[in-house]
Amino acid sequence: MAAVSLSVSTVKPLGERVFVKVSASEEKTAGGILLPDTAKEKPQVGEIVATGPGKRGEDGSRQDLEVKVGDKVLYSKYAGTDIKLGTEEYVLISEKDILAIVS
Repeated sequence: MAAVSLSVSTVKPLGERVFVKVSASEEKTAGGILLPDTAKEKPQVGEIVATGPGKRGEDGSRQDLEVKVGDKVLYSKYAGTDIKLGTEEYVLISEKDILAIVS
């Protein structure tokens, strides 16, 4: 079996899916206590690095996504598929799992 090397530029989401680069999780609590890796929560904020073409309507036409590459978004906690490329973490999620655009 041939090995496949993935990079952000080779991943193209399909349909209404988006590829999000996960923001770094907090290393300390508000009180200054260092958190071990097992106690850190999964971040819910990230930056969109790639989008799919959009969802197909009843008549076969494409509906544009409300988000675009470069947007910072807040997404559902347990949404999507986690993907690690090199040292960076990404998540592939559906547009419906995006809760808000963060400015």
